[in-house]
Amino acid sequence: MNKSALTLEQKKELIEKKKQKKLVQKLIAGIILSIIILLGSINIIPGLNDLSRQVRFIILFILALPVQVWVGSQFYKGLVVVFKYRTADMNTLIAVGTLSAFIYSTVVTFFPILFTRAGLKPHVYFDTAAMIITLILLGRFFEVRAKGRASSAIKKLMQLEAKTARVIVGGKEVETDIDEVRVGDIILVRPGEKIPVDGIITQGSSAIDESMVTGESIPVDKKKTDEVIGATLNTSGSFKFKATKVGKDTVLSQIIRLVEEAQGSKAPIQRLVDTVASYFVPTVIGIAIITFIVWIIFGPKPSITLALVNFVSVLIIACPCALGLATPTAIMVGTGKGAENGILIKDAASLELTHRLNTIVFDKTGTLTKGEPVVTDIIIKEKSSIYSKEELLKLSASSELYSEHPLGKAMVKKAKQLKLKLIEPKNFKSITGRGISAEVDGKKILKGNLALMRENNIALDGLEEKALVLSNEGKTPIFISADSKPLGIIAVADSLKDNTKKYLNDLKNLGLEVVMLTGDNKNTANAIAKKAGIKKVLSEILPENKAEEIKRIQSKGKIVAMVGDGINDAPALVQADVGIAIGTGTDIAIESSSITLTGGDIKGVLKSIILSRNTIRVIKQNLFWAFSYNSILIPVAAGVLYPSFRILISPIFAAAAMAISSISVISNSLRLRRIPLK
Repeated sequence: MNKSALTLEQKKELIEKKKQKKLVQKLIAGIILSIIILLGSINIIPGLNDLSRQVRFIILFILALPVQVWVGSQFYKGLVVVFKYRTADMNTLIAVGTLSAFIYSTVVTFFPILFTRAGLKPHVYFDTAAMIITLILLGRFFEVRAKGRASSAIKKLMQLEAKTARVIVGGKEVETDIDEVRVGDIILVRPGEKIPVDGIITQGSSAIDESMVTGESIPVDKKKTDEVIGATLNTSGSFKFKATKVGKDTVLSQIIRLVEEAQGSKAPIQRLVDTVASYFVPTVIGIAIITFIVWIIFGPKPSITLALVNFVSVLIIACPCALGLATPTAIMVGTGKGAENGILIKDAASLELTHRLNTIVFDKTGTLTKGEPVVTDIIIKEKSSIYSKEELLKLSASSELYSEHPLGKAMVKKAKQLKLKLIEPKNFKSITGRGISAEVDGKKILKGNLALMRENNIALDGLEEKALVLSNEGKTPIFISADSKPLGIIAVADSLKDNTKKYLNDLKNLGLEVVMLTGDNKNTANAIAKKAGIKKVLSEILPENKAEEIKRIQSKGKIVAMVGDGINDAPALVQADVGIAIGTGTDIAIESSSITLTGGDIKGVLKSIILSRNTIRVIKQNLFWAFSYNSILIPVAAGVLYPSFRILISPIFAAAAMAISSISVISNSLRLRRIPLK
């Protein structure tokens, strides 16, 4: 299953790369030819002015032909849409407008007598047609480049799997390929190794880092009959387990499947400009046809020539160069502004959709919190031989000076921050699932959980009640004894990132509902939520259920963003309307997201929403002005002023009006660079 899926992903990636390569080739050709055609049309190419008018027009026709036929070929699908589905979109108007300008110019080039007889000076608009195609293709390129990038999230998830397993066969270890492991096999896992598949421990115990699945930064103690999850990391003891789920049934495979399904089912955003264009396009085409008919019937001689000129003028002035630039230019400036502020936006649809968000769901570990345990409390037992918190911390940290366990490292880090001089431990021993023992400064130190204290008959004298209070606050209490006498408790927990509560309040002030979604236990989740000021908490949610929780919120009509940093967040990030990954998180979370924040805090979430709202406002302004230019001048191009004032707009003035419209759109988009993201 995995190999075939990976091959399929590679095929998709190859197809997308070929599409992008072809688009780039078309764009480069369009830019080069359009510039040459434009320079040739305004007579500033040396030597071209020495040629006759018709020869110059023929050269421009030859240059414009590949732009019209090859570079702009994708826009002709709009004509197919009209005839097949009886509807219209932006492609329809682009195709009709540019073809009209091109065909009109071709008639002028090869049959100029039709215009000179009517007293009209022959003029071609190959440059207009070519520039429209190239500019709109440029806008499409910036979108397709982001959308066409095949996500490597699936591939990276697959790389998390162990490649082999130590299967016990006839009492001997046999290293077996992961695909050959079967349900019921007994498998040996040593310290530092990945667990190959899902199963149940049959012998031994260990502490297992399950952060990729649960998001919990502290390793989980596992013993006989406990379940283990494939691709999680065994941090300490050796153990044997019985395989219960292999292949496509493992938790990791389910995560991969959920990501694939969510990516496949996520519908693209319906662009505002296409919605408006579906009404605007048939209206313009209808006006152009009516203009042609009216001029043939009622126009002065040569009526056919004037009808054709006005028909083309209507289509050129309505041709959506400004409309085609309205969204892409604002998106380009907006995404650039985002990048300057540490916000990397994968595609235009994500930036557009972000302004509509009304619910933001946050993962806990590594997103709202620092993602690593820190010392939070030091409690000294009354009448113990240790009289200060610093002395207890020094003794505890010294015992785990060289330990790789996250809890021990947290104590060592705290001691070093306080500049305590640590003592070299002797006879260090890790007691799997319980704690450690060591000799420090002549004292036999025992440190660990309640089970370890009870097994060694250490009377805690009231420390249990204090430990229970700490546990209810979402902290991990660690008992410490010396020479079989209790000394106190050091509590360790994951803490909130700086200013998290402030940023969450700012999001609420923008009218957003804030939710915390985590795989952590209820006590820990509620404790963190209380500190962060979050009222709605969804705790003890497994990865395969996180996406379902997002779906459930969406089913209530909510537009949801998911903010996370871990592998376990990938399905939810893809399922959400907008997935936002913290840049300090895993590559898989980043690949699965729509927006990546390069910083480690959630201030970027706030900035993303402000940026999106400003960008959408500019896009709407662009569309208004683009449509205004076109709508006001279309009747003039059709000749409504001719009966009273004998005024006609020739295609050259129509092209100039179109250029002014495009300049106003670009200038308005550039204003985004000056908008502050507070």
